[in-house]
Amino acid sequence: MHDIEPHHLWRDNYISAEDKLSPHFGRVYDEFKFTQKVYNYFIHPQWDEFGSNTLYAKILYADYDDGFAFVELIGEWNDCLTNDVLVLKQNIIDEFVRHGISRHVLVLDHVLNFHGSDNSYYEEWYEDIIEASGYICFINGLDHVTDEMKTSQIDHYVNFSDDFQIPNWRSYKPKSLIAKIEMILHAQTSRLH
Repeated sequence: MHDIEPHHLWRDNYISAEDKLSPHFGRVYDEFKFTQKVYNYFIHPQWDEFGSNTLYAKILYADYDDGFAFVELIGEWNDCLTNDVLVLKQNIIDEFVRHGISRHVLVLDHVLNFHGSDNSYYEEWYEDIIEASGYICFINGLDHVTDEMKTSQIDHYVNFSDDFQIPNWRSYKPKSLIAKIEMILHAQTSRLH
């Protein structure tokens, strides 16, 4: 796991440690010292902790003018024991919302497990952004992860269907990827009507 780096091809456009509005502003990274772990496995030092013991994040891109952000995650998402959604919401998402970001895309390629609880914090997150025509979208969740998310009924508030499996997402620029996601959302809405 120590070889899995957060997506880095957007660093020419955005670096969260240099963004004064980012909760990770001012962070300094040691490329040679591995200190953070998921289970008993060290992870790459570019991942940011945000208060969870088993889930780490990287804010890949935040566009305050257009109101969208991408966050990549790695580890185990555990709402049952450690209420990771609350920690994520309080320490990253609420900062985005405060600064006008209402469209949240979380990349789940490296989320190994999900343990759900109730969906009240997802509902609160959704309510925080819906008036601004916002949404929450999870892309590239592993099948067993999204199955557990469906069992936890967070799909009432979060978009994460098979349509959001975008294996080549790293080849997109941020504005192109948000456009693709919104095309998928629009197509889903059209199918319902």
